[in-house]
Amino acid sequence: MLVAQLTDIHIGFDPDAKPEELNVTRVRAVLARMLAAPNQPELIFLTGDLTDHGRAESYDQLKELFAEVPLSVYPAMGNHDDRVSLRRAFPDLSCENDEFIHYAVERDGLRMIVLDTSEPDRHGGAFCEARKAWLSAELNAHPGTPTIIFMHHPPVVAGIGWMDPNEGEGWIRRFGEAVAGHDQIRWIHCGHVHRQINTTFCGIPLSVTPSIAPPVAMDLRPISPDMIDGRNLITSEAPGYAMHRWENGSLVSHYEYVDDWDVLAAYTPALQPMIRDMFAERNFKTKQAARPTV
Repeated sequence: MLVAQLTDIHIGFDPDAKPEELNVTRVRAVLARMLAAPNQPELIFLTGDLTDHGRAESYDQLKELFAEVPLSVYPAMGNHDDRVSLRRAFPDLSCENDEFIHYAVERDGLRMIVLDTSEPDRHGGAFCEARKAWLSAELNAHPGTPTIIFMHHPPVVAGIGWMDPNEGEGWIRRFGEAVAGHDQIRWIHCGHVHRQINTTFCGIPLSVTPSIAPPVAMDLRPISPDMIDGRNLITSEAPGYAMHRWENGSLVSHYEYVDDWDVLAAYTPALQPMIRDMFAERNFKTKQAARPTV
């Protein structure tokens, strides 16, 4: 099974741009590349900041962009989103309560939990006692089912100071208490930072998927709100997305950046000997490992 993850689309950042705003152009490019690629996902998860201001018309535009995508689309809340408008745009979401947009999807023996880490008028993450209780109950109810978590805000300090939380924030502590000891969690996939990042949280692999909207500049120097230093904050680097591959109990994540590039090699007769050699080497090692010892 292939599961696509797109994040931080930010429709409505510049709604009056002509002929269309840059973020719309970027999501069109990502969808076109993804749907034309040989790797066709079965599901798509949108991990927050689907719009820039949470306006109903931005969600309508988002729905139009995905109207021709023949796949189930599962959204998560980001700090730029609005719960009422998001629910209206995705009326089929099966959420267990009206306060938060969190739910679980199970397919091919993999449980995918979507968390709501948004709080009105707050840029950073949130994870209150009610959300902690919901996630704890969900994990306790399915201890033997491999699980991945999709959430907008990464509960880690990545080193990009103006985007990072404080390491000791209460929401991070509560989230850590909810996931601690649950060995069925294979991965945590996030958005928010607008860059690809790989780390761990409570011993669990954690990744941030690159954004659709323009990315945050990779500047790991300390930053001060009181000292303007002219550093780059946002760049025009290509949009990206993730493709998570679940097969035979193994989860592997791939990332693609959507830009113009040339194919430098293709599987032609000239390269068939190389492919055959690689398969022969792999098969030889497999046979050697299976040979009984005396």
